[in-house]
This record gives sequence, structure tokens and C-alpha cells, in this order.
Amino acid sequence: MSHTAHADDGAAGRFDRPLDGYTDFRTLKRGRPQQVGLDPAPLERGWAEVVSHTTPVGDAPLPLYPSAVLSCAHQGRVVLERWTGYSHKYADGDTELPRNQWIEAGANTIYDMASVSKLFTSIVVMQQVEQGRIDLDTPVAHWLPAFAANGKETVTPRMLLTHTSGFTSWIPLYSRYPDIESRIAAVLDHELANPPGSTYLYSDLNLITLGVLCEHVSGRTLDQLVADGITSPLRMRDTGYNPPATKRNRVAATEFQATPDRGMVWGEVHDENAWSLGGVAGHAGIFSTVGDMAILAQTMLNGGAYAKERILSEDSVTAMITNENTEFPGDDHGLGFELNQRWYMAGLSSSRTAGHTGYTGTSLVIDFASASFVILLTNRVHPSRSSGSVNPARRSAANAMADALGIAPAQGESMWLADETPDSTSSLTLTAPVETRAISFSLFLDVESSDPFTLEVSTDAGETWAFLPYTLDGESITGPIGRSGTRAWQQALAAVPEPVTDVGVLLRLGQNRDTLYDGRGLLVDAIRLLDGAGEVVADVEAEPSLATVAGWRQVRR
Repeated sequence: MSHTAHADDGAAGRFDRPLDGYTDFRTLKRGRPQQVGLDPAPLERGWAEVVSHTTPVGDAPLPLYPSAVLSCAHQGRVVLERWTGYSHKYADGDTELPRNQWIEAGANTIYDMASVSKLFTSIVVMQQVEQGRIDLDTPVAHWLPAFAANGKETVTPRMLLTHTSGFTSWIPLYSRYPDIESRIAAVLDHELANPPGSTYLYSDLNLITLGVLCEHVSGRTLDQLVADGITSPLRMRDTGYNPPATKRNRVAATEFQATPDRGMVWGEVHDENAWSLGGVAGHAGIFSTVGDMAILAQTMLNGGAYAKERILSEDSVTAMITNENTEFPGDDHGLGFELNQRWYMAGLSSSRTAGHTGYTGTSLVIDFASASFVILLTNRVHPSRSSGSVNPARRSAANAMADALGIAPAQGESMWLADETPDSTSSLTLTAPVETRAISFSLFLDVESSDPFTLEVSTDAGETWAFLPYTLDGESITGPIGRSGTRAWQQALAAVPEPVTDVGVLLRLGQNRDTLYDGRGLLVDAIRLLDGAGEVVADVEAEPSLATVAGWRQVRR
């Protein structure tokens, strides 16, 4: 659950406004939340929620994950870095190791990043584009003729990066084919599930193909490309494929696998296909620490540079975080990065929020609008993938930063916040004086479409209600709306009909919430009733007796 506005808890009352260009915080520093205008309380609450998942709930035999590391940063400052639990705790699928063999997690614990690896491959692709070796809109078969098989002759690198190639999601390379060569050949030969460009379908095969393409055009292996182009210049010393045996005790164990018969996977990539490809693949295989991933996140916020090193041009970074999938609403995707995904970005979701998740329990959220990032690393598949979804913890972590940013009232010292409880209803009903001909108010809206804000009117003492059309920063609104990502107060204005009874007109501002995702919430402020000349008839903050309130609460600066 998000606690969107905490001005009453001493929040700094800041807005996070879109930046003109990229930040200039070339290197990360550590600091206290207050140093960059953040409220520390939401960060602590978010961390407590992350920690809570290391304990089994109810009759569950296992916790959601045995260990977690969280890093939150804003404006070039790491304001929270915490760890909890054990990176290696189990001997098999349900048996704990002897207590003296448990390994505590720490800031230097190396986690299997799973599909977050796709971002590394995507960066390598963009580096090849900058070097003139790859053109995003030239068919892949131009460089890899075998890829043209089975209707793929028009598939481009852009389609692979945005998961619109038509590939199926996954095939079991590790069990169907005997060696690396035949597995790669199987991917290049594989048929499509949909016509190229017609459908969004997330697929590991897209990034496996891109890894092969980068190797082909550069003459170097993917692990060499990642090392030379990303981890070495950025000094990400614990990031790469196939961690060496000397670091094994720092590597978080993952799953006990019986099929294939690998036993407890520890120090090797968890993903079976990546394992069968020698641990180096375009879709999975990267291991990293929270500190190294923080450097990568800040590099993206900096427009492709960190310290004195540049790994991408600003144009490339912009392309990677610009939505290419406008034809597939809800599946926003740049060139490699996922965008605006509320299911794990939560209150940080916006068109300028980029990131990725990993099956092992990892996630990266980079909020370009506020120059912030949140990194959550867990080994949620240790010892079994059956413990459940890590998404609630991911949302808690993202909401912690979102709430710490704070929202100041549009005017004055207070504002109204709708109930954030799942499956709740909020209504703020105003009894308008008879001379009222319009209502104006400020609206801060960051909710999903299934939790819409409504403005309604009744001219018969509440017997019947109808939607009241209004303008929002000049835009005509003709029905309930749920939106996210604007991150600013907007001004609403509606004409109010004349009453047909002596009771006068009733106006109702409301929201019905479901049980799914939340964002930064719904807030209204500066509610004023106006006469026909636009003069203020009543100011609700000054005359609270005009309002009958259910669900909403008044939040003060």
C-alpha cells in the first residue's frame, strides 16, 4: 500500500518535476534523505516492508525470499542502502543447512540478475549502433542470413529490442538440443508466433538473437563486449557472467533444481537456457551487486556517462527510454528498457520511468523525472521458485521513494487525500450555495485506470447523480479518469447547473479503488465554488462545513 502524501509527517513538500536534459551528478555520494529534500519516514517504512518478506507468513513453509538488498538514490545521493537475511541458507528444496553454514547477505552480495541482463545486452546493441556496425531498421538477416528462416526475413533489431518481433516467449533449449551450437541454431531457425511488428510478446529469444548479432558484427564474445564496453569503464568490479570460484561465498544461492539435475544452483546462472549456453547469453547470465547496479543506474540518469567515462551518447539513452510501443498500450518499451510498468514501478511509474525485473527476484527502477532510482536484489528462488511473487516487495520499495519525494499542497497548508486502502470508496460531497455556477479545484492524479476520479452533480437533493464534465488544464474531461505520470497539480474547472429544488446543487468528488496496484494517489486542493461572474462564493478550506466527507482525509503541510 502506498502512503502518497506525508506532509503531515514532516515531509519536505517537494515536487519532482521533469528535468531538462540529464542530470550532472557524475558520481554517486552517500547522504541523508533530508540533504536532498526527502522525507526519511517512507524510506524506513518501505525497508521494513521489504524485511517483512524474509519471514514466512501463515502456514507458508518458506519466506518469500531469504535475503534482500535495497538501494535508493535521489539527485546523485544514495539515501538508503540496507541488507537483510541470508544469501545461502538451504541444502535442498526444503531443508535448511546447519546454522553455522548460513551466509549472511551484505552490500557486497553478488546476485544473479536474471532478465535484468537484457539491459546489458541492449546497451551493447546501442554501442554497436553508435559504432556503425548495426542499423536498428535493417533486417537481422542482413548480417545473419540463417535468421531469415521461417518468415523472419523482415525482423529488425528494433523489433527484437521492443519485443515486437513475433517470437514466442521461450523454448527449452537446454533439453531439446545437445550443445551450444545447436541451441543457437535453433533460435535463429525458430518460427514466429505472430507476424513481425503485429504484437507485443516478451521473449528471451529476442535478446539471445541480439547477443549473437553483436558477437557477429564485432568479432568479440558477448561477455567481452559487456566487460570492455560497460563494466570495465564504469568500474563495476563484481558484475559479469560466470562469477569466479574465488567469489562464490559472496554469490547468493538460487534454486535447488532436480530437472535438469543441477542440485543447489550456487555460483552458476539460474536460467536453464543461459546455463546451457555456457552462462553467457543475451537474455540472462549477468551477476552483480547493489553498488555496481547503482553505478549503472546513475550512468543512465547522467545521459550515458559516469565519472570521466562515457559508455553511451545522450541520444542513445534517450532512444532506450522513449516508448516505441505506442500501438500496444500497457506494454510501453524503449530500446531495451521497460517503461511505465505500475506492477513493479508502483508510485514511480511514468512515461519517463525505465527499468527491468529478473526472475530470480531482482529489479531496477530508474525515474528520470526526479533523478532517482530504486534497486531491489533478492534470491527469491532460493531454495524454490514456488515461494510466490516478489512484486509486492518491488512495489513497496518503489513506493518508498515515491512517497519520500513528497507532495506539497497546491495552495495553502492542507489538501485532501483519497483513501488508499484497497477496495475502498472516497466521497467528498459539497452543498453548493444557490448562486454557485462553477467549481474549480486543483487535482493531483496518479492512479491506475481502474481507480478513476469522478466529479458528479445532483440537482435533486442527491436522488440522482450525473457525471459533471470539466476541463483539466484546458483538456475536456467527459468521464471518470485514472492516469499516472503527470506528477504535478492540474487545474480543473466545471460549470455547475442551476438547482431545481430549494436544497441547491450537490457536488461530489470521489473515487472507487480496486484491490490491485496503487500509485502516488488522488489528491484535491483549493476547492472553490464560483458565481456567474467567476467570483468566489465559498472556499472549502475556509468553510469545511460545506463538505460531507467519507474516505478522504485532510493532509497538512
